[in-house]
Amino acid sequence: MSALILALVAGAVVGLALGALGGGGSVLAVPALIYLLGFTPAAATTSSLIIVTATSLTALYAHARAGHVRWKAGAAFAAAGLVPAALAGAASARLPQAVLTLAFAVIAALAAVRMLRPAGPVSAGSSTVRPGKAAGAGAGLGALTGLLGVGGGFLAVPALVTVLAFEMPAAVGTSLLVITTNSLASLATRSGAAASLDWAVIGPFVAAAVLGAWDGKRLASKVSGSRLQRIFAMVLLAVAAFMLIDALT
Repeated sequence: MSALILALVAGAVVGLALGALGGGGSVLAVPALIYLLGFTPAAATTSSLIIVTATSLTALYAHARAGHVRWKAGAAFAAAGLVPAALAGAASARLPQAVLTLAFAVIAALAAVRMLRPAGPVSAGSSTVRPGKAAGAGAGLGALTGLLGVGGGFLAVPALVTVLAFEMPAAVGTSLLVITTNSLASLATRSGAAASLDWAVIGPFVAAAVLGAWDGKRLASKVSGSRLQRIFAMVLLAVAAFMLIDALT
């Protein structure tokens, strides 16, 4: 199968998941770029940030039209992650490729486990916003985005629900604002690496992901969110196991 077709298929899957779940789809971008399209882990994380930025912007627009984005609170949450995202993005280029692969496999597995766990109800006391905890969560999310090239929506959504007491639709929409901001901050430190990427592959991947994000938004309104999460989590667990074996052998 040609690289173009693989890029289109992988991009569509990433966009579909991101549009439907508000996060998680970008976790598939890195392994798809490495194992299907032959990218190195370093090139894959940079390429993933480009894909995540374009796709998240598209999904953000769709959720904003539905009134599901809390701009002020989301901007404050994202601001805490700007510096960590930039610093981690610069550090990523200096890490051994096996370390990046191993770290990514662990994060993917944690994301899958988080999606498989039933979401607990938000307690009454959680309506009090804790600025320190919110800033810490935002900084950690930014560092993760910069280091591994993932949007981190699978962590942003539960953080916005538990720390800022957002209802789920607002958490999903606002997480896309956070993802976009962190991805742009990390890309700013990788401008030199981006120039050497294979744009003949990344371009179709981005285009398919953007279109998939629109379809994902529509899919979310028709299919149970918990069912979508379970299916995606099982796929993610398989990917994480494969990458873990690859990193350790």
